[in-house]
Amino acid sequence: MSLAKHYDGYTSFSYLEPGVDYRTFQLADELERVPSYRVELSAEEETRLERLVERCLFVSMHEHVGVFPESIGETPDYVRHGRMATAFEGLAASYWDCVFDNLLNGIGSIRSFSGWQWDDVLHDLGMRLCDIAHQDFVIHCRRVDDVQRAHDDGKMAWVATMEGAAMIEHELDRIDLLHGFGVRSLGITYSESNALGNGLKEDRDGGLTKFGRKAVERMNKVGLLIDCSHCGDQTTLDTVEWSEKPIVLSHIGARALWNTNRMAPDAVIEAVAEKGGVIGIECAPHTTLTKNHRRHGIEAFMEHFEYIRSLVGIDHVGFGPDTVYGDHVGLHHTYAASLSLKESKGRDKPGQEYEEVEYVEGLENPTEGSHNIPRWLVKAGYSDEDIEKVMGANALRVMKEAWS
Repeated sequence: MSLAKHYDGYTSFSYLEPGVDYRTFQLADELERVPSYRVELSAEEETRLERLVERCLFVSMHEHVGVFPESIGETPDYVRHGRMATAFEGLAASYWDCVFDNLLNGIGSIRSFSGWQWDDVLHDLGMRLCDIAHQDFVIHCRRVDDVQRAHDDGKMAWVATMEGAAMIEHELDRIDLLHGFGVRSLGITYSESNALGNGLKEDRDGGLTKFGRKAVERMNKVGLLIDCSHCGDQTTLDTVEWSEKPIVLSHIGARALWNTNRMAPDAVIEAVAEKGGVIGIECAPHTTLTKNHRRHGIEAFMEHFEYIRSLVGIDHVGFGPDTVYGDHVGLHHTYAASLSLKESKGRDKPGQEYEEVEYVEGLENPTEGSHNIPRWLVKAGYSDEDIEKVMGANALRVMKEAWS
């Protein structure tokens, strides 16, 4: 990114009259919600970091850039109201040049949290696009070249993504419609099974369905990047085999380090990499824990990064922190059943007790993660070339292949 981003202070829906055109909520602070944390660097390392930030393209493969209410208990009402603010201020303070923003996929936007309805998906997407259309800092990223343009102009490239494909039901043409509306990445399943395949929540995984194979073919043809982060293992392996293009696990970790369904086993990680795909490391609260780090923070997160880097090589790993602007832990407690967290955490597995945190120190939101991940890499002695790859070049490569 450019260290001097061109942000004019726009806030969401300021083209309307609050309290008249829409209901207002007290939203969480985008930058100072919790005490800040910074990986300490020497003066020489700080200079090197600044040089990298100015030169390289930084891509987050998975975030949520909406701002949640200060009181997390208001969240169900807030999302049902259907007008989620975008964290323009927070994004302007980040190092990301490009973020994959995972919308709520219709979950709870205007009906109920168990939604996944087509109309709700269009509502969430259209509302975010309308907000973005009224400002010029965040640009809608439809082509890979938009990322370089955002970097050069001190702006942010925003990629519209959906975590699961349940909303397409059995209508293949809805894949074309999503692409036409500007979506550029689509998950096969979001934890629960759908018409395409099985999610990680299921006890048995039958893999891709026949319709799922057709959907994968259509995603390849229209140019959607396929994501299997929330799929069952066999469904992911089937997708790798059936897809003509590389796929991603945009936000995940290694099951070898923390034995839960939310993490991927070595065989799945290796299969994705062998097809040319990229594995993005996530840090949503209480996901990428390890036996060495049972309190979730940047060291646990980076242990997963280093394990996967050693397993498949530096060309196949990146970052999809999966963070939010607001109380992420509280959000998980509020929607635990609907988000399939209980079934995937693995807290009940012997020897996997962990310390619950109020927030993930060093990775509390997309802004803090964008600062501390490259700081950690610089401090750990990674080369400029390797930092450039994992902070964005690997993601850009797979984007080019999938979107072509």
